[in-house]
Amino acid sequence: MSAKENPEVNLIFTNHVAQTLDEVVERMNPSSVHVLVDVNTEAFVLPLLQAESKAVANAKVIRVKAGEMFKNLDSLTSIWKQLGETDANRKSLLINLGGGVVTDMGAFAAATFKRGIAFINVPTTLLCAVDACVGGKNGINFNGLKNEVGMFRDADLAIVSTLYFNTLTSQELLSGYAEMLKHALVCSPQLTKKMLSYDVTNYNPDSLLKLLEESVGVKQKYVAADREDRGARRALNLGHTIGHSFESLALERKSPLPHGYAVAFGMVGALVLSRMKFEFPSDILNAYVEYVRRHYGAFEISCDDYKRLLAFMHCDKKNDRPDAINFTLLRSPGEVEINVPVTDDDITAALDIYRDLLGLP
Repeated sequence: MSAKENPEVNLIFTNHVAQTLDEVVERMNPSSVHVLVDVNTEAFVLPLLQAESKAVANAKVIRVKAGEMFKNLDSLTSIWKQLGETDANRKSLLINLGGGVVTDMGAFAAATFKRGIAFINVPTTLLCAVDACVGGKNGINFNGLKNEVGMFRDADLAIVSTLYFNTLTSQELLSGYAEMLKHALVCSPQLTKKMLSYDVTNYNPDSLLKLLEESVGVKQKYVAADREDRGARRALNLGHTIGHSFESLALERKSPLPHGYAVAFGMVGALVLSRMKFEFPSDILNAYVEYVRRHYGAFEISCDDYKRLLAFMHCDKKNDRPDAINFTLLRSPGEVEINVPVTDDDITAALDIYRDLLGLP
């Protein structure tokens, strides 16, 4: 499949990653090239790309530990230090090769090192391809809160492909697919139906790339309308308020929850609230819940966890109300309501229904 470029948002959709990288790097002509990897992409993806790409083969490798628990200030400091030790300067280029943790931290590191160097995101996970590498948000977790410190800075280029998804587990594919389901829900009933009928664990690389491009297109529309997430872009927060609280609770339990799974579970709560507030169609709610129950299981919570979950939600960086929590909800797929104030009592009721729907005691 030939490269398809969207010049407005610096995106290329292609399964010819090495060729595209070499062409782009030659055009950019950086003083040096550095590639950021974690221990997983270093083992499974970097050798493949080094064998095919001259730019990556000659790049200086920067390493970080893998996992959400390492998306922190220590890892960020390590990236800055390694950039300095490998003689990066303001005309250098950083290639972020990995999932969302790598692209989030790598983008933040590049945007701040020597007041900013060029960087390219090459996502190796479905979640990163559909979410983290697109839209200009980057940062780290801090003080027990997810993405608490960061900035807006677009990559000079993101190369989106399905080429390396064969290194992913079914869990990792499903984690990314949750964001695609979210994009479908905020887009239309037609795309929602299409996404709920696709088997991402048995994908065809080219068909998934086309579906991925359609899904990313939904995100691009909202990002273009609201660059800094102050208005229309908040549609993309569907499921994230509850989902982030689940992630924070899981980190406290020292048992991290994949971001996409957190979003999948968070959207159950959000659609329940949508049903309570706006009579979201029950048939679509039930179809979505059945999909989640079948593919994702459930994040286990009890009523004893509610106080902590509510505390996390009140601390969410997107919340600016002292008396309630702002939610993104739906009247129906594609009919989005942002900044909906929801009380603690409503959230508690929704969490009760979440547990009932997913078969939790």
